[in-house]
Amino acid sequence: MAMKRSGPDRGRERRGSERVDARLSMRVETAAAYTGTAAGGSGRIVTESQNISSSGVYCHASHYLAPLSKVQITIILPRVPGGETNGQELLKCDGIVVRCDQRKADHSDTPYELACMFTALDPTLRKRLEEFVTWRNLQALRAALNNPPRKVGTVVRPGLRPGGATASSAASRKPGLKAAGGAPARTTSSAGEKKVAKSAKSSAGRARG
Repeated sequence: MAMKRSGPDRGRERRGSERVDARLSMRVETAAAYTGTAAGGSGRIVTESQNISSSGVYCHASHYLAPLSKVQITIILPRVPGGETNGQELLKCDGIVVRCDQRKADHSDTPYELACMFTALDPTLRKRLEEFVTWRNLQALRAALNNPPRKVGTVVRPGLRPGGATASSAASRKPGLKAAGGAPARTTSSAGEKKVAKSAKSSAGRARG
């Protein structure tokens, strides 16, 4: 007996195609909309894609569309550098609504998350779409390589050295360096101390004589 798959693997199988984040002008129309029987334009949604692949598109919608509804999808596909087209291309195909969920606490003009699957995409248009997805993913990869995340390092405060000592204390330990106040650092000499001690001892001997 075959076992039913679940979890992340099942999700990958369902999606299948490489996907990319892209804001493309698009329109979704139900059968009632493009036959002229929809009331008040309820069957037509003009919006932007959020992400897209050669198998489907995800966007935000102004109103609810029931899952499994048949729709006609129109997307403006930009020119891909080095591609076979010289300008924008109009991608038009049939599709089916996979899901349409309302976002909680969303009061915008497009409160629904709409996912549609392409059902009748011309092989030539599918190839153009795959080229676009690959190109945009390469762009994102190059941007990530050229702008790597900054490493979190130790913040050195003004006046402090890596070892924790201040500039003034470090200067006071080195002969000839000035401290923060500008005065020469005080230095001591063991030879000078011995000379002073010997002179004081001689003076004390003469006083006793």
